[in-house]
Amino acid sequence: MTDLTSSEVLNILNDNYTGHLGFTVEGNPFVLPISYYYDKEEHAIISYSAEGHKIDAMRKNPSASLFIAEVQSVYNWQSVLVHGTFEELKGTDAKQRLHQFTEGIQSIIQNKEDRETEFISEFSSKGYSHGVPVVYRIKILKITGKRKET
Repeated sequence: MTDLTSSEVLNILNDNYTGHLGFTVEGNPFVLPISYYYDKEEHAIISYSAEGHKIDAMRKNPSASLFIAEVQSVYNWQSVLVHGTFEELKGTDAKQRLHQFTEGIQSIIQNKEDRETEFISEFSSKGYSHGVPVVYRIKILKITGKRKET
Protein backbone atom coordinates (compact mmCIF):
# COMPACT_ATOMS: atom_id res chain seq x y z
CA MET A 1 0.00 0.00 0.00
CA THR A 2 1.32 3.46 -0.86
CA ASP A 3 0.33 7.02 -0.05
CA LEU A 4 -1.26 9.12 -2.77
CA THR A 5 0.25 12.48 -3.63
CA SER A 6 -1.78 15.58 -2.73
CA SER A 7 -2.51 16.03 -6.45
CA GLU A 8 -3.83 12.45 -6.74
CA VAL A 9 -5.95 12.93 -3.61
CA LEU A 10 -7.54 16.09 -5.00
CA ASN A 11 -8.16 14.41 -8.37
CA ILE A 12 -10.09 11.59 -6.68
CA LEU A 13 -12.07 14.07 -4.59
CA ASN A 14 -12.76 16.17 -7.68
CA ASP A 15 -13.68 13.32 -10.05
CA ASN A 16 -16.30 11.64 -7.85
CA TYR A 17 -19.64 12.61 -6.37
CA THR A 18 -20.49 9.75 -4.00
CA GLY A 19 -18.80 8.87 -0.75
CA HIS A 20 -19.47 7.69 2.78
CA LEU A 21 -20.03 10.32 5.45
CA GLY A 22 -18.85 9.49 8.96
CA PHE A 23 -20.22 11.20 12.06
CA THR A 24 -20.73 10.40 15.74
CA VAL A 25 -23.92 10.03 17.79
CA GLU A 26 -23.56 9.69 21.56
CA GLY A 27 -20.08 8.23 21.17
CA ASN A 28 -21.08 5.75 18.45
CA PRO A 29 -19.75 6.06 14.88
CA PHE A 30 -22.18 6.10 11.95
CA VAL A 31 -21.35 5.93 8.24
CA LEU A 32 -23.85 6.66 5.46
CA PRO A 33 -23.53 7.06 1.68
CA ILE A 34 -24.02 10.59 0.35
CA SER A 35 -23.74 12.62 -2.83
CA TYR A 36 -21.19 15.40 -2.51
CA TYR A 37 -19.41 18.09 -4.49
CA TYR A 38 -15.85 19.21 -3.82
CA ASP A 39 -15.59 23.01 -3.82
CA LYS A 40 -11.97 23.71 -4.87
CA GLU A 41 -12.06 27.41 -4.02
CA GLU A 42 -13.33 26.84 -0.46
CA HIS A 43 -11.47 23.49 -0.08
CA ALA A 44 -14.69 22.05 1.31
CA ILE A 45 -17.30 19.36 0.70
CA ILE A 46 -20.81 20.56 -0.20
CA SER A 47 -23.88 18.40 0.33
CA TYR A 48 -27.47 18.54 1.55
CA SER A 49 -29.96 16.42 3.44
CA ALA A 50 -33.41 16.39 4.94
CA GLU A 51 -33.73 17.18 8.65
CA GLY A 52 -33.08 14.04 10.65
CA HIS A 53 -30.59 11.80 12.42
CA LYS A 54 -27.47 12.77 10.47
CA ILE A 55 -28.06 16.53 10.60
CA ASP A 56 -29.02 16.44 14.30
CA ALA A 57 -25.86 14.48 15.08
CA MET A 58 -23.54 16.85 13.19
CA ARG A 59 -25.17 19.90 14.80
CA LYS A 60 -24.29 18.42 18.21
CA ASN A 61 -20.83 17.17 17.23
CA PRO A 62 -19.51 18.89 14.08
CA SER A 63 -16.55 16.52 13.57
CA ALA A 64 -17.16 14.59 10.35
CA SER A 65 -15.30 12.54 7.77
CA LEU A 66 -15.86 11.54 4.16
CA PHE A 67 -14.46 8.37 2.60
CA ILE A 68 -14.23 8.00 -1.20
CA ALA A 69 -12.99 4.81 -2.84
CA GLU A 70 -12.28 3.77 -6.41
CA VAL A 71 -12.14 -0.03 -6.29
CA GLN A 72 -11.22 -2.22 -9.27
CA SER A 73 -10.55 -5.30 -7.10
CA VAL A 74 -9.27 -6.22 -3.64
CA TYR A 75 -5.76 -5.89 -5.13
CA ASN A 76 -6.32 -2.68 -7.08
CA TRP A 77 -7.92 0.32 -5.40
CA GLN A 78 -7.36 3.87 -4.22
CA SER A 79 -9.14 5.80 -1.51
CA VAL A 80 -9.31 9.20 0.13
CA LEU A 81 -10.27 10.05 3.70
CA VAL A 82 -11.30 13.61 4.53
CA HIS A 83 -11.50 14.89 8.11
CA GLY A 84 -13.38 18.11 8.68
CA THR A 85 -15.98 20.18 10.45
CA PHE A 86 -19.71 20.35 9.66
CA GLU A 87 -21.11 23.82 8.96
CA GLU A 88 -24.80 24.36 8.20
CA LEU A 89 -25.46 26.94 5.49
CA LYS A 90 -28.43 29.31 5.51
CA GLY A 91 -30.27 31.71 3.22
CA THR A 92 -28.62 32.93 0.04
CA ASP A 93 -25.40 31.08 0.78
CA ALA A 94 -27.30 27.78 1.05
CA LYS A 95 -29.12 28.42 -2.24
CA GLN A 96 -25.87 29.31 -4.02
CA ARG A 97 -24.06 26.24 -2.69
CA LEU A 98 -26.96 23.92 -3.61
CA HIS A 99 -26.85 25.36 -7.13
CA GLN A 100 -23.05 24.86 -7.21
CA PHE A 101 -23.54 21.27 -5.93
CA THR A 102 -26.07 20.50 -8.69
CA GLU A 103 -24.05 22.03 -11.53
CA GLY A 104 -20.82 20.48 -10.28
CA ILE A 105 -22.23 16.96 -10.11
CA GLN A 106 -23.93 17.35 -13.49
CA SER A 107 -20.52 18.24 -14.97
CA ILE A 108 -18.82 15.24 -13.32
CA ILE A 109 -21.53 12.88 -14.63
CA GLN A 110 -21.22 14.35 -18.13
CA ASN A 111 -17.42 13.95 -18.15
CA LYS A 112 -17.15 10.62 -16.33
CA GLU A 113 -20.29 8.77 -17.40
CA ASP A 114 -21.01 10.54 -20.70
CA ARG A 115 -24.64 11.21 -19.82
CA GLU A 116 -26.60 14.36 -19.20
CA THR A 117 -28.75 15.01 -16.17
CA GLU A 118 -31.40 17.66 -15.82
CA PHE A 119 -32.70 17.23 -12.29
CA ILE A 120 -31.03 16.70 -8.92
CA SER A 121 -33.20 13.59 -8.41
CA GLU A 122 -31.24 11.88 -11.21
CA PHE A 123 -28.11 11.65 -9.02
CA SER A 124 -29.41 12.05 -5.49
CA SER A 125 -31.97 9.84 -3.78
CA LYS A 126 -33.09 12.51 -1.33
CA GLY A 127 -36.75 13.45 -1.54
CA TYR A 128 -38.37 16.46 0.07
CA SER A 129 -42.01 16.03 0.76
CA HIS A 130 -41.40 17.66 4.17
CA GLY A 131 -39.66 21.00 4.40
CA VAL A 132 -36.60 22.64 2.97
CA PRO A 133 -33.31 20.73 2.55
CA VAL A 134 -30.43 21.44 4.91
CA VAL A 135 -27.42 22.49 2.85
CA TYR A 136 -24.09 21.99 4.56
CA ARG A 137 -20.36 22.21 4.09
CA ILE A 138 -17.63 20.04 5.56
CA LYS A 139 -14.64 22.36 6.00
CA ILE A 140 -11.63 20.18 5.27
CA LEU A 141 -8.99 20.01 8.00
CA LYS A 142 -6.98 17.01 6.79
CA ILE A 143 -6.94 14.64 3.79
CA THR A 144 -5.12 11.36 3.33
CA GLY A 145 -5.07 8.94 0.42
CA LYS A 146 -3.90 5.36 -0.15
CA ARG A 147 -3.43 3.07 -3.12
CA LYS A 148 -2.99 -0.66 -3.53
CA GLU A 149 -1.89 -2.12 -6.86
CA THR A 150 -0.47 -5.55 -7.51
